[in-house]
Amino acid sequence: MKTIVDRAADFVLAVERVFGVAPRLLDGSRAVLIGDVKLSLEARETELCLIRMHGALEEWLAVFEVRGEIEVPLLQAKEFLASG
Repeated sequence: MKTIVDRAADFVLAVERVFGVAPRLLDGSRAVLIGDVKLSLEARETELCLIRMHGALEEWLAVFEVRGEIEVPLLQAKEFLASG
């Protein structure tokens, strides 16, 4: 039997669990906004992109590989934001 993993299905809930705030949904369930930071699942949901929004301009801060549980790259992104 083949198992289908849909990381986007749990993405919004996982963001809320990790960051402790309800994110603003941007692009279906694949991108959310927390303050001025956009978290976006890209490349067939194998990359988590961390983007700071400056109005309509985007400043790409980091990209984290998604392998397995979505919480792992979300925790890495939270740590990245806290460090600087």
